[in-house]
Amino acid sequence: MSVGPEIDEDAGRVSEESGGDMPVRREVSGWIKAFTYVLVMPMIGLSTTFFGCISLVCGLWDKAGRQQHGIARVWAQTLLWISFSPVTVIGLERLKTGAPAVYCSNHLSYFDTPVLFAKLPFQFRILAKAPLWKIPFIGWYLNRSGQVPIDQSSARAGVTSLGRGVKTLQAGLPLMVFPEGGRAATGKLQDMVAGAAWMAIKAQVPLVPLTLVGTYELLPIHVYALRPRPLKLIVGEPISTVGMTTKEADALTQRLRAVIYETYVANHG
Repeated sequence: MSVGPEIDEDAGRVSEESGGDMPVRREVSGWIKAFTYVLVMPMIGLSTTFFGCISLVCGLWDKAGRQQHGIARVWAQTLLWISFSPVTVIGLERLKTGAPAVYCSNHLSYFDTPVLFAKLPFQFRILAKAPLWKIPFIGWYLNRSGQVPIDQSSARAGVTSLGRGVKTLQAGLPLMVFPEGGRAATGKLQDMVAGAAWMAIKAQVPLVPLTLVGTYELLPIHVYALRPRPLKLIVGEPISTVGMTTKEADALTQRLRAVIYETYVANHG
């Protein structure tokens, strides 16, 4: 994580389109910045380095990725503990542990990933941008733990990348995707690309909506000072793709977005 105190021009304003439903970004007080920079960020950096090194060593023999995923869960739980932000999971009974599915979440913060690793009770793979594989340590972990790179350099490369995701699902592993493609700059739900729905349809596995609440206020984009708070992870009803064709991927994506948007609005406040 890099550190920077800058705030977007939209900070502190609610989108007109959202009708006041989306979060408002507020200026961070001096003591919170000091608490973050002096104590929290160094602890996060040390924890990430420590668990990352252990994971890389395990990757020498852990070809299935089970041990590395377990280490990632401990890392994620440690970060949540350091941030003083407990997570409540709603709808946990809707998760079919170990069954292949495409899990799709809104993307609000760097802390989205720790919440998902800490609270989803099964091993999964993440679909992440290919350039991350070129970053030392991060790329080594992603490669050795079997994560799936998405290459967006061309349409052909993108389809090939989605094909890797389908093979992961067909091998029996769930896949975790942020369909927005990046963190929301203002906390407002962005448009979603259809890749997640396409993979779910191609593999004929459920598409499961996940809604994160509170991570934007905890650590919004470009503002690296934590505001500790309770967080929520809401698991929606799995959407069956049985009998669907890839021509329906766009419509399925819009259905997914509507579910996440409505769930967010109902639980944020």
